[in-house]
Parts: sequence; structure tokens; C-alpha cells
Amino acid sequence: MTGKNIYQFNVETIAGREINLEVFKGKVLLIVNTASACTFTPQLKELEDLRLLYADQEFEVLAFPSNDFGGQEPLDGEKILEFCTVNYGTNYYLFNKIRVRGPYAHPLYQFLSDKKLNERANCVPRWNFHKYLVNKEGEVCDFFYPFTKPTSAKIKKKIERLLEIKH
Repeated sequence: MTGKNIYQFNVETIAGREINLEVFKGKVLLIVNTASACTFTPQLKELEDLRLLYADQEFEVLAFPSNDFGGQEPLDGEKILEFCTVNYGTNYYLFNKIRVRGPYAHPLYQFLSDKKLNERANCVPRWNFHKYLVNKEGEVCDFFYPFTKPTSAKIKKKIERLLEIKH
């Protein structure tokens, strides 16, 4: 892995199509590991609320389902998509289920969680709904623990700073 941004990684969409994260160049991103059977699962709706709040800005939510924590993502592929859209009205980017920690973690998550690789943050997800904030250059800027709600003032303030929104 070379470079200090996320654009070096390919990921697989929920439909099974491989894309390079460079398609998000110039956008602020909130990257989240999700699960459908977790006490934090209602954050799926809050992630959509956050996406809608900044829909006219260069902002996107990228959700990566993971079964790494307590087997709380028993679904796969289209079943995850159906669960998220039917129950929470989600319309953000949803990717195929991956591992987010340990020796088999997806290379993107190895990068996001290791300061030696990303040069900014050193925090491996400890549970579902761990969030990484990425700037328009694809660099990791910050991270938020699962109990920090997506629509919290803390997260919105940092997003707005990156989007250069003046109040």
C-alpha cells in the first residue's frame, strides 16, 4: 500500500461491481462499518439524514457492512440492501460485506485504522458503526466511536469545516 489517501483502493459495490475509490475524489466522506442486527443499527437512518443534510455539497456516506462484531451482520448482498432501504430509507453508497479488523481486514480498513499507513489516525474499529472522516483529498482526518451519532454536532461541525460551510 502506497500513498496517504484512499484512492489507491478498490472496493466492491453491493451489486458486486468493483470500483476504485478515486470516483469520490473531491468529496468529503464519512466511511462507516455497519451491521443490521446491532443496537446501533438505527444509525443507518441518521447516516441518511446526514447525507440529505449535505446533499447539495460535495459529501457522501460510504457504508461497509461487516460481521466482525458479535455476528451482527447475518445478511449478504442484496438482502443487506433490502434491509437498509426498506427499514431505514437509505440511499447512500453501500458496499459488499467486508472484514474491518484483524489480519484479514480489507486493505481499505487496514489503511484507515493504521497511522503508519494513513499518517493521521490510529484507531481500529472496536464495534459496528465506527466512523472515519476523509477530506476532499482522500486523507483520513478524524474518527468517531460507535456511540457518536452521525448527526451529532461534533461530526457535523467537522464535516462543515471540511466543506468550508460558513454560518
